[in-house]
Amino acid sequence: MKKTLLSILCVSAMLIAFAQKPYKVVFYNLENLFDTINDPNKNDEEYLPEGARKWTTYRYNCKLDNMSRVLFDIAAEDKNFPAVIGVSEIENRLVLEDLIATPRLAKANYRIVHYDSPDRRGVDCAFFYRPDKFQLEGSEAHRISFPGRPTFFTRDLVAMWGKIEGEPFYFIVSHWPSRLGGKERSQYSRDFVAEKCKHICDSVRTVNPATKVVIMGDFNDDATDASVTDILGAKGDKKGKIKDLQPNDMYNPFYSMYKAGYGTLGYRDSWNLFDNIVVSENLATGSTGKLKIQKKEGAKLYGNIFYRPYMIQQDGQYKNYPLRSFVGSNFQNGYSDHFPVYIYISK
Repeated sequence: MKKTLLSILCVSAMLIAFAQKPYKVVFYNLENLFDTINDPNKNDEEYLPEGARKWTTYRYNCKLDNMSRVLFDIAAEDKNFPAVIGVSEIENRLVLEDLIATPRLAKANYRIVHYDSPDRRGVDCAFFYRPDKFQLEGSEAHRISFPGRPTFFTRDLVAMWGKIEGEPFYFIVSHWPSRLGGKERSQYSRDFVAEKCKHICDSVRTVNPATKVVIMGDFNDDATDASVTDILGAKGDKKGKIKDLQPNDMYNPFYSMYKAGYGTLGYRDSWNLFDNIVVSENLATGSTGKLKIQKKEGAKLYGNIFYRPYMIQQDGQYKNYPLRSFVGSNFQNGYSDHFPVYIYISK
Protein backbone atom coordinates (compact mmCIF):
# COMPACT_ATOMS: atom_id res chain seq x y z
CA MET A 1 0.00 0.00 0.00
CA LYS A 2 2.80 2.39 0.93
CA LYS A 3 4.65 1.56 -2.30
CA THR A 4 1.49 2.22 -4.33
CA LEU A 5 0.92 5.56 -2.61
CA LEU A 6 4.57 6.52 -3.13
CA SER A 7 4.33 5.62 -6.82
CA ILE A 8 1.20 7.75 -7.22
CA LEU A 9 2.91 10.69 -5.52
CA CYS A 10 5.96 10.35 -7.75
CA VAL A 11 3.87 10.20 -10.90
CA SER A 12 1.85 13.23 -9.75
CA ALA A 13 5.05 15.18 -9.09
CA MET A 14 6.36 14.29 -12.54
CA LEU A 15 3.13 15.40 -14.21
CA ILE A 16 3.25 18.73 -12.37
CA ALA A 17 6.86 19.20 -13.42
CA PHE A 18 6.11 18.44 -17.06
CA ALA A 19 3.04 20.70 -16.97
CA GLN A 20 5.18 23.71 -16.06
CA LYS A 21 5.90 25.31 -19.41
CA PRO A 22 8.92 27.54 -19.95
CA TYR A 23 8.53 31.30 -19.82
CA LYS A 24 8.55 32.90 -23.24
CA VAL A 25 10.04 36.41 -23.62
CA VAL A 26 9.29 38.20 -26.90
CA PHE A 27 10.36 41.38 -28.66
CA TYR A 28 8.43 42.77 -31.62
CA ASN A 29 8.85 46.02 -33.56
CA LEU A 30 5.21 46.83 -34.41
CA GLU A 31 6.16 49.26 -37.21
CA ASN A 32 4.29 52.51 -36.63
CA LEU A 33 1.32 51.47 -34.54
CA PHE A 34 -0.44 54.84 -34.41
CA ASP A 35 -4.02 55.64 -33.48
CA THR A 36 -6.16 57.95 -35.65
CA ILE A 37 -6.37 60.82 -33.16
CA ASN A 38 -4.33 63.99 -33.57
CA ASP A 39 -2.00 64.55 -30.62
CA PRO A 40 -0.47 68.05 -30.66
CA ASN A 41 2.47 66.73 -28.62
CA LYS A 42 3.29 63.93 -31.07
CA ASN A 43 4.61 63.90 -34.61
CA ASP A 44 1.59 61.92 -35.81
CA GLU A 45 0.31 64.00 -38.74
CA GLU A 46 1.28 61.30 -41.24
CA TYR A 47 -0.94 58.79 -39.43
CA LEU A 48 -4.24 60.64 -39.39
CA PRO A 49 -7.33 60.05 -41.58
CA GLU A 50 -6.46 63.16 -43.58
CA GLY A 51 -2.70 62.51 -43.41
CA ALA A 52 -0.32 61.15 -46.04
CA ARG A 53 -1.07 57.55 -44.98
CA LYS A 54 -4.85 58.12 -44.89
CA TRP A 55 -4.79 56.36 -41.54
CA THR A 56 -8.49 55.66 -41.07
CA THR A 57 -10.24 53.67 -38.35
CA TYR A 58 -10.49 50.78 -40.79
CA ARG A 59 -6.73 50.73 -41.40
CA TYR A 60 -6.01 51.10 -37.69
CA ASN A 61 -8.26 48.17 -36.86
CA CYS A 62 -6.59 46.11 -39.60
CA LYS A 63 -3.22 46.84 -38.00
CA LEU A 64 -4.46 45.84 -34.54
CA ASP A 65 -5.91 42.62 -35.92
CA ASN A 66 -2.67 41.77 -37.72
CA MET A 67 -0.47 42.47 -34.69
CA SER A 68 -2.73 40.41 -32.43
CA ARG A 69 -2.65 37.55 -34.94
CA VAL A 70 1.14 37.35 -34.83
CA LEU A 71 1.31 37.52 -31.04
CA PHE A 72 -1.46 34.93 -30.70
CA ASP A 73 0.30 32.59 -33.12
CA ILE A 74 3.51 32.92 -31.11
CA ALA A 75 1.49 31.83 -28.09
CA ALA A 76 -0.15 29.01 -30.06
CA GLU A 77 3.23 27.34 -30.73
CA ASP A 78 3.14 25.85 -27.24
CA LYS A 79 -0.34 26.97 -26.16
CA ASN A 80 1.14 29.45 -23.73
CA PHE A 81 0.98 33.24 -23.89
CA PRO A 82 4.39 34.90 -23.47
CA ALA A 83 5.20 36.05 -19.94
CA VAL A 84 6.82 39.27 -21.19
CA ILE A 85 6.52 41.08 -24.53
CA GLY A 86 8.63 44.11 -25.36
CA VAL A 87 7.44 46.31 -28.24
CA SER A 88 8.67 49.35 -30.14
CA GLU A 89 7.26 51.88 -32.60
CA ILE A 90 4.01 52.45 -30.72
CA GLU A 91 2.46 55.91 -30.42
CA ASN A 92 1.01 55.86 -26.91
CA ARG A 93 -0.67 53.88 -24.17
CA LEU A 94 -4.02 53.91 -25.99
CA VAL A 95 -2.76 51.73 -28.85
CA LEU A 96 -1.32 49.29 -26.30
CA GLU A 97 -4.66 49.10 -24.50
CA ASP A 98 -6.47 48.56 -27.80
CA LEU A 99 -4.06 45.80 -28.80
CA ILE A 100 -4.34 43.71 -25.64
CA ALA A 101 -8.13 44.17 -25.70
CA THR A 102 -8.41 42.41 -29.07
CA PRO A 103 -10.27 39.07 -28.90
CA ARG A 104 -7.13 37.03 -29.49
CA LEU A 105 -5.14 38.60 -26.64
CA ALA A 106 -7.78 39.62 -24.08
CA LYS A 107 -7.70 36.30 -22.23
CA ALA A 108 -3.96 36.66 -21.54
CA ASN A 109 -4.81 39.43 -19.04
CA TYR A 110 -1.75 41.49 -19.97
CA ARG A 111 -0.65 44.57 -18.04
CA ILE A 112 1.26 47.52 -19.53
CA VAL A 113 4.44 49.42 -18.70
CA HIS A 114 4.77 52.53 -20.85
CA TYR A 115 6.24 56.04 -20.69
CA ASP A 116 5.89 58.84 -23.23
CA SER A 117 9.26 59.64 -24.75
CA PRO A 118 10.45 62.74 -26.65
CA ASP A 119 11.26 60.80 -29.82
CA ARG A 120 11.12 63.04 -32.88
CA ARG A 121 9.11 60.42 -34.80
CA GLY A 122 6.55 60.23 -32.02
CA VAL A 123 7.07 56.54 -31.16
CA ASP A 124 7.82 54.82 -27.86
CA CYS A 125 8.84 51.47 -26.40
CA ALA A 126 6.73 49.52 -23.91
CA PHE A 127 6.12 46.18 -22.20
CA PHE A 128 3.22 43.80 -21.86
CA TYR A 129 3.52 41.35 -18.99
CA ARG A 130 1.41 38.63 -17.41
CA PRO A 131 0.99 39.35 -13.68
CA ASP A 132 0.50 35.64 -12.99
CA LYS A 133 4.00 34.95 -14.35
CA PHE A 134 5.98 38.13 -13.67
CA GLN A 135 5.39 39.99 -10.41
CA LEU A 136 6.11 43.64 -11.16
CA GLU A 137 7.88 45.62 -8.42
CA GLY A 138 8.70 48.82 -10.28
CA SER A 139 9.45 50.54 -13.58
CA GLU A 140 11.15 53.63 -14.96
CA ALA A 141 12.15 55.38 -18.17
CA HIS A 142 15.80 56.19 -18.83
CA ARG A 143 16.01 59.36 -20.92
CA ILE A 144 18.75 59.51 -23.57
CA SER A 145 20.52 62.88 -23.72
CA PHE A 146 23.37 63.19 -26.18
CA PRO A 147 26.21 65.51 -25.11
CA GLY A 148 26.41 68.55 -27.38
CA ARG A 149 23.21 67.59 -29.23
CA PRO A 150 20.37 69.17 -27.25
CA THR A 151 17.88 68.95 -30.14
CA PHE A 152 18.46 65.26 -30.96
CA PHE A 153 15.65 63.26 -29.37
CA THR A 154 15.23 59.50 -29.42
CA ARG A 155 13.26 56.80 -27.64
CA ASP A 156 13.60 56.29 -23.89
CA LEU A 157 14.92 53.03 -22.52
CA VAL A 158 11.93 51.54 -20.68
CA ALA A 159 12.81 49.34 -17.71
CA MET A 160 10.78 47.19 -15.35
CA TRP A 161 11.80 44.90 -12.54
CA GLY A 162 10.23 42.22 -10.42
CA LYS A 163 10.31 38.48 -9.84
CA ILE A 164 9.69 35.25 -11.70
CA GLU A 165 9.34 32.30 -9.35
CA GLY A 166 10.94 34.42 -6.64
CA GLU A 167 14.05 35.22 -8.68
CA PRO A 168 14.87 38.90 -9.40
CA PHE A 169 14.64 40.10 -13.01
CA TYR A 170 15.34 43.46 -14.64
CA PHE A 171 14.03 44.01 -18.18
CA ILE A 172 14.96 46.80 -20.60
CA VAL A 173 13.23 47.41 -23.93
CA SER A 174 14.94 49.77 -26.35
CA HIS A 175 14.90 51.10 -29.89
CA TRP A 176 18.33 52.44 -30.73
CA PRO A 177 18.75 55.39 -33.14
CA SER A 178 18.42 54.59 -36.83
CA ARG A 179 21.04 54.51 -39.56
CA LEU A 180 19.63 57.65 -41.15
CA GLY A 181 22.46 59.38 -42.99
CA GLY A 182 24.46 56.15 -43.25
CA LYS A 183 25.72 53.54 -40.82
CA GLU A 184 29.12 55.09 -40.10
CA ARG A 185 27.84 58.64 -39.82
CA SER A 186 25.13 57.64 -37.34
CA GLN A 187 27.15 55.04 -35.41
CA TYR A 188 27.97 57.36 -32.52
CA SER A 189 24.34 57.56 -31.44
CA ARG A 190 23.90 53.77 -31.28
CA ASP A 191 27.22 53.34 -29.48
CA PHE A 192 26.07 55.91 -26.93
CA VAL A 193 22.79 54.07 -26.26
CA ALA A 194 24.63 50.72 -26.05
CA GLU A 195 26.92 52.22 -23.42
CA LYS A 196 23.88 53.50 -21.51
CA CYS A 197 22.32 50.01 -21.54
CA LYS A 198 25.54 48.45 -20.32
CA HIS A 199 25.85 51.02 -17.52
CA ILE A 200 22.32 50.32 -16.31
CA CYS A 201 22.95 46.57 -16.37
CA ASP A 202 26.21 46.89 -14.43
CA SER A 203 24.58 49.20 -11.86
CA VAL A 204 21.68 46.82 -11.30
CA ARG A 205 23.93 43.82 -10.81
CA THR A 206 26.28 45.74 -8.53
CA VAL A 207 23.37 46.29 -6.15
CA ASN A 208 22.23 42.66 -6.42
CA PRO A 209 24.47 40.25 -8.37
CA ALA A 210 21.62 37.70 -8.40
CA THR A 211 19.45 39.92 -10.61
CA LYS A 212 18.93 38.49 -14.08
CA VAL A 213 18.99 41.19 -16.74
CA VAL A 214 17.29 41.04 -20.13
CA ILE A 215 17.96 43.78 -22.71
CA MET A 216 15.77 43.55 -25.80
CA GLY A 217 14.94 45.74 -28.74
CA ASP A 218 15.54 46.93 -32.24
CA PHE A 219 19.21 47.88 -32.02
CA ASN A 220 19.46 49.11 -35.63
CA ASP A 221 22.76 47.25 -35.59
CA ASP A 222 23.39 43.57 -36.22
CA ALA A 223 24.31 41.11 -33.49
CA THR A 224 27.90 41.11 -34.77
CA ASP A 225 28.39 44.90 -34.80
CA ALA A 226 30.79 46.47 -32.29
CA SER A 227 28.03 48.42 -30.55
CA VAL A 228 26.54 45.07 -29.50
CA THR A 229 29.60 42.84 -29.08
CA ASP A 230 32.11 45.33 -27.64
CA ILE A 231 30.20 48.20 -26.06
CA LEU A 232 27.17 46.32 -24.75
CA GLY A 233 29.49 43.35 -24.29
CA ALA A 234 27.04 40.80 -25.65
CA LYS A 235 29.00 37.72 -26.56
CA GLY A 236 27.77 35.07 -28.98
CA ASP A 237 28.45 31.42 -29.66
CA LYS A 238 31.33 32.21 -31.99
CA LYS A 239 33.00 34.63 -29.55
CA GLY A 240 32.55 32.64 -26.37
CA LYS A 241 30.55 29.59 -25.41
CA ILE A 242 28.00 29.96 -22.63
CA LYS A 243 30.21 27.89 -20.35
CA ASP A 244 33.05 30.39 -20.88
CA LEU A 245 31.05 33.46 -19.84
CA GLN A 246 32.36 35.53 -16.95
CA PRO A 247 30.12 37.04 -14.21
CA ASN A 248 29.91 40.51 -15.79
CA ASP A 249 29.43 39.27 -19.36
CA MET A 250 26.27 39.51 -21.45
CA TYR A 251 25.16 36.80 -23.84
CA ASN A 252 23.38 37.27 -27.18
CA PRO A 253 21.56 34.16 -28.46
CA PHE A 254 21.02 35.88 -31.81
CA TYR A 255 24.71 36.24 -32.65
CA SER A 256 24.93 32.66 -33.88
CA MET A 257 21.59 33.01 -35.70
CA TYR A 258 22.91 35.94 -37.71
CA LYS A 259 26.14 34.05 -38.42
CA ALA A 260 23.99 31.17 -39.69
CA GLY A 261 22.25 33.48 -42.17
CA TYR A 262 19.04 34.30 -40.31
CA GLY A 263 17.56 37.79 -40.21
CA THR A 264 14.58 39.78 -38.99
CA LEU A 265 14.40 42.43 -41.70
CA GLY A 266 15.57 42.80 -45.27
CA TYR A 267 17.39 45.71 -46.87
CA ARG A 268 18.98 45.97 -50.32
CA ASP A 269 18.86 42.24 -51.07
CA SER A 270 20.36 41.16 -47.76
CA TRP A 271 19.16 40.25 -44.28
CA ASN A 272 19.87 42.14 -41.08
CA LEU A 273 19.26 40.96 -37.54
CA PHE A 274 18.60 44.20 -35.66
CA ASP A 275 16.10 42.61 -33.26
CA ASN A 276 17.92 41.10 -30.30
CA ILE A 277 17.30 39.77 -26.81
CA VAL A 278 20.48 39.90 -24.73
CA VAL A 279 20.78 38.32 -21.28
CA SER A 280 23.17 38.57 -18.36
CA GLU A 281 25.63 35.78 -17.65
CA ASN A 282 23.63 34.39 -14.73
CA LEU A 283 20.54 33.97 -16.91
CA ALA A 284 22.60 32.31 -19.63
CA THR A 285 24.39 29.88 -17.30
CA GLY A 286 22.06 29.66 -14.29
CA SER A 287 24.96 30.58 -12.00
CA THR A 288 22.50 32.22 -9.59
CA GLY A 289 19.08 30.78 -8.89
CA LYS A 290 17.58 28.06 -11.05
CA LEU A 291 16.06 29.86 -14.04
CA LYS A 292 18.12 30.11 -17.22
CA ILE A 293 17.60 30.34 -20.96
CA GLN A 294 16.66 27.13 -22.73
CA LYS A 295 16.56 25.94 -26.31
CA LYS A 296 13.23 25.42 -27.97
CA GLU A 297 12.42 21.73 -28.25
CA GLY A 298 14.31 20.33 -31.21
CA ALA A 299 16.27 23.55 -31.83
CA LYS A 300 20.05 23.85 -32.05
CA LEU A 301 20.19 27.54 -31.06
CA TYR A 302 18.89 29.53 -28.10
CA GLY A 303 17.43 32.38 -30.15
CA ASN A 304 14.15 32.13 -32.07
CA ILE A 305 12.73 34.19 -34.94
CA PHE A 306 9.01 33.88 -35.56
CA TYR A 307 7.54 34.06 -39.06
CA ARG A 308 4.74 32.47 -41.03
CA PRO A 309 3.92 32.60 -44.76
CA TYR A 310 1.22 35.21 -44.17
CA MET A 311 3.88 37.55 -42.71
CA ILE A 312 6.03 37.42 -45.86
CA GLN A 313 5.76 39.54 -49.02
CA GLN A 314 4.88 37.19 -51.87
CA ASP A 315 5.74 39.38 -54.85
CA GLY A 316 7.04 42.75 -55.98
CA GLN A 317 10.10 44.72 -54.94
CA TYR A 318 10.19 43.30 -51.41
CA LYS A 319 9.41 39.67 -52.26
CA ASN A 320 10.35 37.26 -49.44
CA TYR A 321 10.87 40.14 -46.99
CA PRO A 322 8.55 40.82 -44.04
CA LEU A 323 5.12 41.98 -45.25
CA ARG A 324 4.96 45.59 -44.10
CA SER A 325 1.92 47.84 -43.72
CA PHE A 326 2.88 50.12 -46.60
CA VAL A 327 5.03 49.99 -49.71
CA GLY A 328 5.58 53.64 -50.42
CA SER A 329 2.18 55.24 -49.96
CA ASN A 330 0.28 52.06 -50.88
CA PHE A 331 -1.48 50.34 -47.99
CA GLN A 332 -1.09 46.56 -48.30
CA ASN A 333 -2.60 45.52 -44.97
CA GLY A 334 0.66 44.00 -43.82
CA TYR A 335 2.16 43.29 -40.43
CA SER A 336 5.59 44.79 -39.80
CA ASP A 337 8.87 45.28 -41.60
CA HIS A 338 10.46 43.21 -38.81
CA PHE A 339 9.94 39.64 -37.64
CA PRO A 340 9.54 39.15 -33.86
CA VAL A 341 12.17 37.33 -31.80
CA TYR A 342 11.90 35.34 -28.59
CA ILE A 343 13.70 33.21 -26.02
CA TYR A 344 12.66 30.58 -23.49
CA ILE A 345 13.46 30.65 -19.76
CA SER A 346 12.97 27.74 -17.40
CA LYS A 347 14.64 25.64 -14.71
